[in-house]
Amino acid sequence: MHLLEAGNHQILLDCGLHQGRREEARQRNGHFPFHAHQIDAVIISHAHIDHCGNLPTLIRHGFDGPIYCTPPTRDLLRIMLADSAKIQEEDAAHLNILRNYAEPWVQPLYTLHDVEKVFPHVVAVPYGREVDVTKSVRLRFLQAGHILGSAMVHLTIAAPDRTRTLTFSGDMGRRGLPILKPTGAIPPADVLVCESTYGNRTHPSFRDTVEQLYAAIHATVDRGGKVLIPAFSLGRTQLIIHVLQQGLREGRIPRIPVYVDSPLASEVAEVYRAHPNNLATDIAEALREGHGLLGGDGVRYVRDFEESIQLATRPGSSVIIASSGMCDAGRIQQHLKQLVDDPRCTIILVSYQAQGTVGRKLLEPKPTVRFQGRDWNKWIEVVHLDGFSGHADKTDFLAYLSPLAADVGKVRLIHGEREQAEALAQTLRDVGFADVAVPEPGDRVVIG
Repeated sequence: MHLLEAGNHQILLDCGLHQGRREEARQRNGHFPFHAHQIDAVIISHAHIDHCGNLPTLIRHGFDGPIYCTPPTRDLLRIMLADSAKIQEEDAAHLNILRNYAEPWVQPLYTLHDVEKVFPHVVAVPYGREVDVTKSVRLRFLQAGHILGSAMVHLTIAAPDRTRTLTFSGDMGRRGLPILKPTGAIPPADVLVCESTYGNRTHPSFRDTVEQLYAAIHATVDRGGKVLIPAFSLGRTQLIIHVLQQGLREGRIPRIPVYVDSPLASEVAEVYRAHPNNLATDIAEALREGHGLLGGDGVRYVRDFEESIQLATRPGSSVIIASSGMCDAGRIQQHLKQLVDDPRCTIILVSYQAQGTVGRKLLEPKPTVRFQGRDWNKWIEVVHLDGFSGHADKTDFLAYLSPLAADVGKVRLIHGEREQAEALAQTLRDVGFADVAVPEPGDRVVIG
């Protein structure tokens, strides 16, 4: 969440939901460090909840202006915000039960009713088209390559003395991943606000990671077990489905059922299919020729909860993809309860596992794992594949940013742990960027 002040206008770049410890998150998400009614417009880079998830709260606090995003992001917002509201409502209900409905009742941060108020404000802007956000600020979206609809934001700010420019990277994608169009060229600017999530690491080879996934599936099928893959419903799930479909078509994995146990992922897949012009050329062509995209060809979505709870006990081997990616909630926990003590089975972790999550606990060398209030025997095989990340890494950042060293005034690195951001800052200084810093919340930068 970044506030641009241009003359008498205030523009918000992203309006993300802080995700962390419950009480800290409620405080940060429920209060803004500005007056919401004074914001003239919001620009959303993409539909991940940490970039768009607090829009309903902003409107409830008095925001009444336009919300700019790409057309795929507009369609994904409806799905992702509704899912977020459902989680907010369920979490509040759970807390009220734990407190024996003591007053004052815990209220959800926002509800489905609040979410519906977002969409009359949404203005979809295609990539590459310039639009006036205010009389002095013009906006252009560029491909970011992170998830469907993700965009870099380039702003041109007119002033009496000279025109100023700002580029906001949003989350940037990796080079060489399938499904999406590649990350575009980053526009030069007076100020570049850039993500730094993996600024000090290089991801494992994507090709090698795919081979490891296939090998783990083969080994599990040979034992007569099932494969669990916890994955986030937007971005990671689509990549895993694509890789599995490719493996099935080419005979590189056994012809076993692949279940995507996620109503949310099913809705996301429909949005992907509705925007072929935003997909990589080969994927769009396959879609036009009638080939299965993120479904069919051995992959089936499961929406019904009754069917979901039966998947883990069905005879024979299968692959079950379910959220959440860190095993902390969602349908994956139901499957884990039934299979965590079965040594024939495998759980393949394809995302970063944050400290304190069930996924991180599964990676610890202990004979048991604790979730849902009890300890479980951890006899399932645990495989961690961290080469599926959709974020740029150090080599990607160098490829994207190095050509701009002489054409960017100031660089501010955000969206990364301090160690990652500081390391990327030094890397950028080494290749010729003169002014690079890692801001703290509340810091201000003047576009001189």
